[in-house]
Amino acid sequence: MYKIVAVLYFVCFGLYVLFSRQPDYFDGVLSPATIHFTKDSVDNTIPVAVFTVGKDRYEVAAHYPGRQWKEGQRTRVIYEEASPQKAQVYRWWGYWITWGEALGSVLMLLALFQIAVQVTSNPTPEALAEEQQMLIPQRKRKYKD
Repeated sequence: MYKIVAVLYFVCFGLYVLFSRQPDYFDGVLSPATIHFTKDSVDNTIPVAVFTVGKDRYEVAAHYPGRQWKEGQRTRVIYEEASPQKAQVYRWWGYWITWGEALGSVLMLLALFQIAVQVTSNPTPEALAEEQQMLIPQRKRKYKD
C-alpha cells in the first residue's frame, strides 16, 4: 500500500509540475539574459535578468530565496511570445520547483501516507475473519470426479 501511495504521489506531482508552469514550458521561448543589480525603493539592490526580444529590452525579477547571483552572470529566461514582460528566470529552483509547491507536496505526501497507515492498520472484524479463512489450508481431493 505504501508503494502505491509513493508511486501515485510522484506521478501526480510530476504531471502537475510539467503542465502547470507559467510561462508554459512547451509554448515558451528561451532567451539568454544577463543579471544586473538595481536599487529598489528601500536602497537595497535586487537582481534582475535583462533580455531583449527584437528591439525591446525587458527586465525580470531574478530574486528568489536560495539563489545567489553575481553582476553580469549569464542565465536564461523563458517567456511566451505574446507577453515577454511576464518572463521568468529558467532555473530548476524557482521555475520548476517553488517553495510553496515543495512545502505543499511534502504535506500532501505525509497526508497520503497517514491515510494509507489508517486504512491498513485498523481492519474490520469481517476482514480479519476473511483473512483467517484464507490462511487455513483447504483439503483438496486427490482425484476429480
